[in-house]
Amino acid sequence: MFSLLRNVKGIIASLIVFPVSGFSAMLLAQNNADMPEPVLPAHICARLASSSGDDTRRLQAAMDNCPRGEALQLLAGRFSSGPLTMKSGVTLWISRGAMLVANSDPRVYDKNGHCGTVDHKGNGCRPFILFKSTDGGGIVGEGVIDGQGGKPIQGQEESWWQLARRAQTEGGAQNVPRLIEIEDASHIIFHGITLRNSPGFHVTLKNVQDATFWGVRIDTPVNARNTDGIDPISSQNILIAHSFIRTGDDNVAIKAGAGGATRHVVLVDNHFYWGHGMSIGSETLGGVSDIRVRDLTLDGTTSGLRIKSDISRGGVVSDVRYENVCMRGNRRPLDFDTRYDAHAIGNNIPVYLDISLSHIAGETGQLVLRGYDAVHPLQFALNGVSFNNTARWLIESAKIVIGPDGVTPAPPGETSLPRSAVPADCAKNWIPFPMTDASED
Repeated sequence: MFSLLRNVKGIIASLIVFPVSGFSAMLLAQNNADMPEPVLPAHICARLASSSGDDTRRLQAAMDNCPRGEALQLLAGRFSSGPLTMKSGVTLWISRGAMLVANSDPRVYDKNGHCGTVDHKGNGCRPFILFKSTDGGGIVGEGVIDGQGGKPIQGQEESWWQLARRAQTEGGAQNVPRLIEIEDASHIIFHGITLRNSPGFHVTLKNVQDATFWGVRIDTPVNARNTDGIDPISSQNILIAHSFIRTGDDNVAIKAGAGGATRHVVLVDNHFYWGHGMSIGSETLGGVSDIRVRDLTLDGTTSGLRIKSDISRGGVVSDVRYENVCMRGNRRPLDFDTRYDAHAIGNNIPVYLDISLSHIAGETGQLVLRGYDAVHPLQFALNGVSFNNTARWLIESAKIVIGPDGVTPAPPGETSLPRSAVPADCAKNWIPFPMTDASED
């Protein structure tokens, strides 16, 4: 079994806040000793070779018979399967050269007769892989899980992604399977795996305690609608590290609905490419707090650093720290908005408090800090935040503290900054998305 990072709060304890001339700055741990890389399972319960047929029953039986603390290993080759349910404490190890491919038949995912259709609910499909009330285990290896989102749905003339786009046009909701759902689970590890072409969200975590994503690649086309990368929802103690994500929606979206708060989330040394950025929201009703983002590269995302919510689903977002972030090619490098849906109805006013940005570098675009009103202003601290002079601020109902390392360009009304921010050297951050060795079949 994994040598698991049991408590991400241990990382958070090493993140020290200290005052500098009235500015609350964040010093994050400077080495990865606080974040040990997960260790692969020492024992393999079974090694499976690929076959030419449907592997669903064979894979599920092998999973069910695997003892706790051991791994089921898929050897190089192609495995075609319908929905799979993970067993508590068991790891699915997908070897380099192995590809686990999702069945495109909506009937195998169907929950209520609506999978593969457009309706007004959009909850008609099971996920491809489900962790339900599991403790321990996960998915590891240098292989690929492919959701086949761009392939034709069996028995239809459109793909899962085309169905999602049609739902948008018709004002409905698409019934498509998510790639992986983790629910009411704990101590989950994803390591080294490539996830791609999900019909819907790639990974959602709901009511999860302690999960690590290390060296994960998520790869889906920019125009694949509603294909979020990793979404922690009402979950605690989540680490996302050394990962590469490009999707058709949020690269990461931290959420908290009526099911409870999301707290203690750490992102370290990640690269995001196309997608909608590093997001919190839009569901924040349950409260989001103690979020740490360090050494993040946002290369071509539409938004960069983003908190989005509105009065239909708003809550308190507090104690969020961004440090050492490099951005380029972003329309809204900073996108902190309490009016995400201008037509939203409700009384759940979004409140963003104690948000700090330290040593952030970008190019041009719109820099949005928009609080709800004068009674519910944003509370932000900016230190060493640098964009081109062509970048434009949009600031409403916001209280801003400028740190000693300055802000460029100066926000409106700030006439006596400590000094102009010095742009960070981001040249080393612009690296290509690392492609997998597996076939693009």
